[in-house]
Amino acid sequence: MYSRSLLYVMLQDEEKTVEIGGGHIKGLIKPPDQLKLTEAELKEKITRVLNTQNPHAPDNIVRWTFKVKMVYLARFINAKSLTEATNLSCVFSPQTTPVEDGGEVEEAGEEDRPDSAASKTDKKEPKITNIFNSCDRATQTLHNPPREINCQTEPPPRSSFSASANQWEIYDAYVQELQKQEKNKEKQKAAPSEKDEKSQKKMMLMETQDIDLNKVSKAAKVLERMVNLNIFDEIAQDFAYYEDPADEFKFPKGTLLPLWKVKYDQAKKLSVTALCWNNKYPDLFGVGMGSYNFCKQGSGMLLFYTYKNCSFPEYIYPTSSGVLCLDIHEERTYLVAVGFYDGSVAVYNLKTEGKEPIYKSTAKTGKHTAPVWQVCWQNDDMDSNHNFYSVSSDGRVVSWTLVKNELVFTDIIRLPVIPAETEETEPAQTPLIACGTSMDFHKQIDYLFLVGTQEGKIYKCKTYSSKILETYDAHHMRVDTVKWNHFHPKVFISCSSDWTIKMWDYTINTPVLTFDLKEPIGDIAWSPYSSTVFAAVTTDGNVHVFDLNINKYEALCQQLVVDKKKAKLTHIAFNPIHPIIIVGDDRGNVNSFKLSPNLRKKPKVRTLTSFHRSISQ
Repeated sequence: MYSRSLLYVMLQDEEKTVEIGGGHIKGLIKPPDQLKLTEAELKEKITRVLNTQNPHAPDNIVRWTFKVKMVYLARFINAKSLTEATNLSCVFSPQTTPVEDGGEVEEAGEEDRPDSAASKTDKKEPKITNIFNSCDRATQTLHNPPREINCQTEPPPRSSFSASANQWEIYDAYVQELQKQEKNKEKQKAAPSEKDEKSQKKMMLMETQDIDLNKVSKAAKVLERMVNLNIFDEIAQDFAYYEDPADEFKFPKGTLLPLWKVKYDQAKKLSVTALCWNNKYPDLFGVGMGSYNFCKQGSGMLLFYTYKNCSFPEYIYPTSSGVLCLDIHEERTYLVAVGFYDGSVAVYNLKTEGKEPIYKSTAKTGKHTAPVWQVCWQNDDMDSNHNFYSVSSDGRVVSWTLVKNELVFTDIIRLPVIPAETEETEPAQTPLIACGTSMDFHKQIDYLFLVGTQEGKIYKCKTYSSKILETYDAHHMRVDTVKWNHFHPKVFISCSSDWTIKMWDYTINTPVLTFDLKEPIGDIAWSPYSSTVFAAVTTDGNVHVFDLNINKYEALCQQLVVDKKKAKLTHIAFNPIHPIIIVGDDRGNVNSFKLSPNLRKKPKVRTLTSFHRSISQ
């Protein structure tokens, strides 16, 4: 129950509605100075009831309840029922607004209350959110994850086994297992599977096909050679029997008889950069294809022709870089050493199938940094390994050894650095490296070799020493070719683009003989049958053949073999047995010529001293 109390409100004589407890009192409340109390009322005793509530606890705590969906005073939840607390919603409801100008506050109707039944039916229930963080209540609920339904597999069958194991039972079990394995092997041998039978049949078919193809290819090759020999029968007759009768009347002059002309259509734009005969098969020769033009470098080719079939090459090896030189091994004639324009060297095996070399140098294995101008095979080393030498424009002379599947290199010598000279004959600050352009080994002394350079000098060196034995101021321009004489151990010859051919005695620093051909010289070669005969080609298309035993001042033969407007001659080579020379030009063609009798006469047997005296005279 409530104790009686008086409420004085200073409201300036205005009529207001005052809420006390759970009810409403409507009336006029006047100021205290207008109120009059009786003595009985003043003397009336008011009893105070003690309860468990804390008088010092705050009574204005506001909380939110989701049941009634509104804010309420927390003290009513303990003092009274929740329904009584809902009656106080008008205190916090925004619908109760004060009336201006002294009007009374009207009681909120049932329809205006937010929790009334009418409002629930007419209005849609708004989306419930959390007023403290404006978050949807649905997101605050935890959902159990969906459970996976898996198929249960049947458990593997189990069985209990127990037995005694001793040494004899274990031995018997092993013996039985071995017997079973032997029986299975016998059954497999007795009845081979279908797959094995098919594979065996395929292998048999492949072998028979290979045998048939080999037989067919050999027969086709023989037939092709017979057809070509029939087509070029006149040339074959001239090669075997014809001798120029005019030599008897115009002694000592001689002529060149044209024979076969070989060319490959895919090598029309390439130049013949190397020629080399095979010592074991005199009808076979190799041709290197490339380019001497620095601005037109590209791929090259390595071709091998035979006189038995001049219409098409016998072997074709395409290369990624242009070929500049090649050399065929004298004893193992199936090995061919090749030098390329990009600085690498390679070894090809004519017996193996495929177009790739069996050995090739790389940047990791000592590859040259400039074009390789000459390669030369030498005798095997102490371990019976094949080796060859190469010279390049980078100034290195390198020895290459074929060891199993690896090409091992060893730098033999680095050509000396020559200082550049100014007009006042003073050395410049930047020196020039001597660029090697040609090389040749002595025919009798294995370790002695000559190196020609870009500056026109010739160096005499040894393979086991890095020192230069002798320096020859040979030419004013690059030395294109240096060749030792096959018979005289002290004589060598050199040619250059300065139009001169010089013959040297390696014990003398000055040339013994000098020949001026009035044209840049491409290549020279000693004849294999005479120590006094050599031939040279010039860029104007002429072939010059000299015989020092007959005439030391003029060539016995100077013949135009190619029109200088169409092509320029680049290389020449003598056949090791037959009196034939081959000449290559810068259009990829190789022409062969037969020497007349006056050009292939063998000199009388003379001593070396008499030969030297005849040259010096």
